[in-house]
Amino acid sequence: MKQAETAKCPAETTIDVIGGRWKIPILWHLFTGTKRFSELRRALPDCTQKMLTQQLRELERDGVVRRKVYPEVPPKVEYSLTERGKSLKPVVKAMCVWAEGCGRD
Repeated sequence: MKQAETAKCPAETTIDVIGGRWKIPILWHLFTGTKRFSELRRALPDCTQKMLTQQLRELERDGVVRRKVYPEVPPKVEYSLTERGKSLKPVVKAMCVWAEGCGRD
């Protein structure tokens, strides 16, 4: 007997990409422009270096963030949003508006 196929909610795809404790804050900071790794670390002081690296790698893997390494010593690495990443701005903005309406910070 075949198991019934379950329909996947389209929003799950978005959650698959931006789900993660630090991904939304990373995107929020990158909406203002390209940032170096150290700038993101300072902007997210409660995020460990390991976690920031992991979340950035996942965003890069999913085509949301672009990582550019400059061949210099010490290494310079910059992160910016791809077009796909920029397309998430209205989604994040809607989440911010929703949160403001809840009366919670």
